[in-house]
Amino acid sequence: MTLFKAAFPENFYWGGATAANQIEGAFDKEGKGLSAADFVAYIPKSERLKDNEMEVTSEAIQKALNGESTTRYPKREGIDFYHHYKEDIALFAEMGFKAFRLSIHWSRIFPNGWDETPNEAGLQFYDNVFDELLKHGIEPVVTLSHYETPYGLTEKYNGWAGRETVDHFVRYAETVFKRYKEKVKYWISFNEINVMTLSPYTGGGILSDREEDPVQAKYQGLHHQFVASALATKALHEIIPGAMMGCMLAKMTHYPHTPNPEDVLKAQQDNQHNLFFTDVHARGEYPTYMNRFFKEKGISIRKEDGDEALLKQYTVDYITFSYYMSMLSSVSPEGEVTAGNLFNSLKNPYLKASDWGWQIDPIGLRVTLNELYDRYRLPLFIVENGLGAYDKVEEDGSIHDTYRIDYLKQHVEQMKEAIGDGVDLIGYLAWGPIDLISMSTSEMSKRYGFIYVDKDDDGNGTLARSRKDSFFWYKTVIESNGEEL
Repeated sequence: MTLFKAAFPENFYWGGATAANQIEGAFDKEGKGLSAADFVAYIPKSERLKDNEMEVTSEAIQKALNGESTTRYPKREGIDFYHHYKEDIALFAEMGFKAFRLSIHWSRIFPNGWDETPNEAGLQFYDNVFDELLKHGIEPVVTLSHYETPYGLTEKYNGWAGRETVDHFVRYAETVFKRYKEKVKYWISFNEINVMTLSPYTGGGILSDREEDPVQAKYQGLHHQFVASALATKALHEIIPGAMMGCMLAKMTHYPHTPNPEDVLKAQQDNQHNLFFTDVHARGEYPTYMNRFFKEKGISIRKEDGDEALLKQYTVDYITFSYYMSMLSSVSPEGEVTAGNLFNSLKNPYLKASDWGWQIDPIGLRVTLNELYDRYRLPLFIVENGLGAYDKVEEDGSIHDTYRIDYLKQHVEQMKEAIGDGVDLIGYLAWGPIDLISMSTSEMSKRYGFIYVDKDDDGNGTLARSRKDSFFWYKTVIESNGEEL
């Protein structure tokens, strides 16, 4: 009997992923305007109502604008990648990165979002970053919108609730496509587009307190993003022949809590609702199973003439997603609840959990990869996966993050198995290769990186960078193309 041995393809993209609002800082430098992320306040863990509170109110924004707020806004500071990008990219290159995912801060290019002409200083900054990456042989993977809706669009149209935002996004997309057509091949339209339904402010700059029907508004805003993504895909293929546009999903793989057929049905429905977003992006139409959901929720999507044809004609070239954990579905959700990415779940007794209660399920990644590839038959790209944990700096400056190595090792092993199953997986970009501001909690202490950044939750620190044990582990993984774990 011959045992099958799976292996990563030779051109596999190993690397890491970040977001502009979590690393750049310099929120008001060289012409940059305010974005949604610049109004996300830091709330100490002891004062938070839940671990992933992301909505912002009109009142809170006005207090911030009027100088009446005493809170900190950590995403305005990031880790100052804006001034440290050469140093950081050199460290990525030392690990052997083949690709690096970053986002363009829309309001660094169009400060209000609705401006007629772009900000040259912002365009030049990303020119410099891309040049630095390419100098080190690192492929940029660029997200157009990663929770960074310009505040000017929120003020004028309530963000993506307004149809007008589509045209402004397309102008922005065409601008950066033309500017970076010789430098960037892989693009992603919207980060974790399903977050719009969980936090309309985070996903679309929509202030729910300005809407008579907030549920209707978030799904209408989502439709506008679908249309904008299709139009951006059309523009990309015209401006940069051979470039690829991807969509991006926060993947929530659900298992039934019990063999009860009602739990099985509930898990199927939860999975369908998660895959609704990639169904539109990859299949080019709203799936029929959403008709019942819209009817039951009283949602009526306003579509303009030509919208459906656009969605059908300009589907994505590849599918990207984040994967951190799996979930349990039950019609009788009784039992211990654990925390998670974006929302909570019943505790799975077969799984361990992170310091933040996120359930660790490496096999679930293999399940997810097979599910997505079976459904769409498009190349897949894991653009977020990692472990947020407390790190201890030893007296000699070393950081022995064996827990992170163990987490990543198990997930890489399951990726390899999925490739053996026949999945077309083109890359793996670990989330937060360098410590950054947490998206959901605005903490620094929730660390993901291979690279430690000297900064605490209160903003204190030197910002000095140092290598963790995982830095050297990942370097070996990349050098061996996933053979040495």
